Amino acid sequence: MIKWFLKYGFVIYLLNTIILSIEKTFVLGYNIFLSLMFCFSFAFLINLDKVKLVLFQKSFRFLLILSLLNIIYWFIFHQVNDIDSLKYLLARIMQFMIIPFAIFYNYNYFKFKFFDHLVYVLFLVVFIGLILDPYIFDMRYSGLLWNPNILSSISCLGFATLFLNSKKLTKFNRFMLFIFMVTALSSGSRSALLAISLAFLFKHGFSYRNIIYAFISIIIYFTVLNFDVSTSINRFDAQSLFNDRLLQYKYAYETFLQKPFFGFGLDKYAYINQDIVPSNLSSYIISAHNAYLAIIVQYGIIFGLIFLGVICFKILKIFRNINLKESVESYYFYIITYVVIASFYETLITGINEIHTILFWFSLSFLSYLTYNRIHEN
Repeated sequence: MIKWFLKYGFVIYLLNTIILSIEKTFVLGYNIFLSLMFCFSFAFLINLDKVKLVLFQKSFRFLLILSLLNIIYWFIFHQVNDIDSLKYLLARIMQFMIIPFAIFYNYNYFKFKFFDHLVYVLFLVVFIGLILDPYIFDMRYSGLLWNPNILSSISCLGFATLFLNSKKLTKFNRFMLFIFMVTALSSGSRSALLAISLAFLFKHGFSYRNIIYAFISIIIYFTVLNFDVSTSINRFDAQSLFNDRLLQYKYAYETFLQKPFFGFGLDKYAYINQDIVPSNLSSYIISAHNAYLAIIVQYGIIFGLIFLGVICFKILKIFRNINLKESVESYYFYIITYVVIASFYETLITGINEIHTILFWFSLSFLSYLTYNRIHEN
């Protein structure tokens, strides 16, 4: 039972982020999260020999370094009774243990079968939302979930998972692609435009086919603008990608300047000091909406640059050794690329229970393990 849990517990942990994203099941999702953390802690404590074996793998060493960085930061800048920071520290450490265990003991599943299972779960969530709320163009559409941006994340993940798969698509798969694309765009999230465009770039590269697709997309773009709807296209035309984020960046930067060297603490991820925000903007300026700003606000410039440096070094090392012609490697690197770009206008990377953030860390770890083994075998 424990072995099964260590192999497949990550899948439960990942899918629980969807339960947390449904307003009526949030409390259930939170209780599941706490139960998972307890069960994983118990499993690790009675398997300390396996913990040493897995965590000291060279391919997972970057996760160990980041965990040690968090521990050192907590001991230096936090008090023992600082519960919020302690919860963040423990949750991050557990996250960085769950991921390598899943890869080490269940590598073939995550290489060959995980995508098939993931895409059908994501489609089920989207489809149930369409049944319960079929009016997708009345306003920004969120379906079964409480936030349209989360629906966009799920829909784009489903779209990319199918689209980048090397297997021949069935008619039902094409139907799923269509549903994923429509719901992603109807959410009004401008990130959907990036995610879908990036998927086409990964699939076909700079080819004549993509030139044709780009021409068709331009026609669709200007056609949709003629309708009074709140799709990603309409919102992008009205606001572009960054202009409504500039104030958030401004106050995040001013927050950083208050404690530039060592930051505000582990529990202050995606943090903006509300004392410097004018009262008329307090309901609008709630987070940095930029992962890189959020990290240096959280850790300060010294620990923050170390944190980002470890990530950048790992991404570059992976890029030098992956084979993007392999659909599995292409898909995992697609997730990394999307998160790196989207982090300029969304607070990814820093959180604990966000599906793209979890998959970012998982993709880094999986490709690190894959490329290390490939080099070692050669």
